[in-house]
Amino acid sequence: MTSNSESPFFAAVDLGSNSFHMVVAKYADGRVQIVDRMKEMVRLADGLDEQRNLDDATVERTIACLERFGQRISEMPSRHVRAVGTNTLRQARNSAAFLSRARHALGHRIEIIAGREEARLIYLGVAHTVFKEGEQRLVVDIGGGSTEVIIGRDFQPQLTESLYMGCVSMTHQFFADGKINAKRMRKAILFARQELEAIETPYRRTGWESAIGASGTILSINKVLNAQGWTQGGITPAGLEQLREVLVRAGEIDNIKLDGLSSNRKPVFAGGVAVLSALFEALGIGEMAVSDGALREGLLHELIGRDQQRDVREQTVADLQQRYSVDIEHATRIEQTARYCLEKINESSSDSADHHEQSLLSWAARLHEIGQAIAHSGYQKHGAYLVHNSDLPGFSRQEQHYVATLIRNHRRKISSSDFDNLPDNGTDRILLLCILLRLAIVLNRSRTSAELPSFQLTVNDRNIEIVFPDGWLEAHPLTGADLETEAGYLQAAGYALTFR
Repeated sequence: MTSNSESPFFAAVDLGSNSFHMVVAKYADGRVQIVDRMKEMVRLADGLDEQRNLDDATVERTIACLERFGQRISEMPSRHVRAVGTNTLRQARNSAAFLSRARHALGHRIEIIAGREEARLIYLGVAHTVFKEGEQRLVVDIGGGSTEVIIGRDFQPQLTESLYMGCVSMTHQFFADGKINAKRMRKAILFARQELEAIETPYRRTGWESAIGASGTILSINKVLNAQGWTQGGITPAGLEQLREVLVRAGEIDNIKLDGLSSNRKPVFAGGVAVLSALFEALGIGEMAVSDGALREGLLHELIGRDQQRDVREQTVADLQQRYSVDIEHATRIEQTARYCLEKINESSSDSADHHEQSLLSWAARLHEIGQAIAHSGYQKHGAYLVHNSDLPGFSRQEQHYVATLIRNHRRKISSSDFDNLPDNGTDRILLLCILLRLAIVLNRSRTSAELPSFQLTVNDRNIEIVFPDGWLEAHPLTGADLETEAGYLQAAGYALTFR
């Protein structure tokens, strides 16, 4: 396995609430070939205490797993690896501290994705694994802490939802002492039905031609049903009913004895059965097939797509520009100037920006004025809120946080508190990107199509210098005044700006 940018190998890592998965694939001649899979039952959700902090034992168990994964992908280029955390890391209050250690253990950046982004990626993984052109399908994935329900056609999801229930959380809530009876099972199903209540009507109205289940819980249920001879192929309501009866008769989780059920899956099996039973009832599912593809496969195909210049984030940004009536011509000028500034810094510094930082700067430049669709006064705050809180396909939570921070601080006073505790200790680099965005906006404040001259830009520690061609500033006194004002803002943020 090579370490250069031409490596044909890609890896996707799924830090789920119950299990961690890693898939490694080779991409060549337009084909994806899986070459390795790794899975460990980490039970991350078990480690959340009452204050929603991950306990020390769980953290150590998790770090050890990621170190083993990291050994496998240590020589792969970072842009060929994507690792994401899901429901438990979305909830954990100490996730930032955990991610710092986890990144070091894995050797690659780890992102946290929102529930609907997780649903979109799950659908993509299933669609690439079980494809039937033109067919509308319902896709369900029951994880440890959340359940994703999606309707889509071909590779395009139409409805996506992530619900706060999973095999681990449901087992903790209804079968925590290990005992199972009919009353508890019915309560668990009723609770899940309540979670599904809001989506039941729109999903039934949209409809589907086939239902497909993905990931460990549903694959395990399907395996058990087939091993007992209660179904021939897919999961059915009758098969689920027989399974619930057997679980109730067992009385305790430790007493469950079912062919096809692994010892690792048994502790959270009852909770998963309750969730799937509720889904069948609420949505009127007659039969469900299963897919080996899920989140990790979706991550893998999206990662390869990014490498082949097919990045869904670019379309997401374009959609936001259209939705909020952005002045595209002006935003493009800002983006070009900001990237020019970044290139100039790279020329004079050994600590150059990576591709990800270039993308963050471009996205912020294209979206910096979307808040004007709400109000001009304080529009940087409105724009930051929209980016930070919207469901943005392709973006991780960290990326949304970074872009929102850049937008929030692209004008007026720089709020140092916005840069405190940024993910991955990104304070200094994101602040520098913010300054470059601000300079690009100042230099294009006239909003004319006139081209800017070539200029030099250097950053030495916290000293920034801009050198324009002779006579240019004298011919553009307003720009000089704007830069003088900007120097005051930057001084308050601890940077010295000089220009000539």
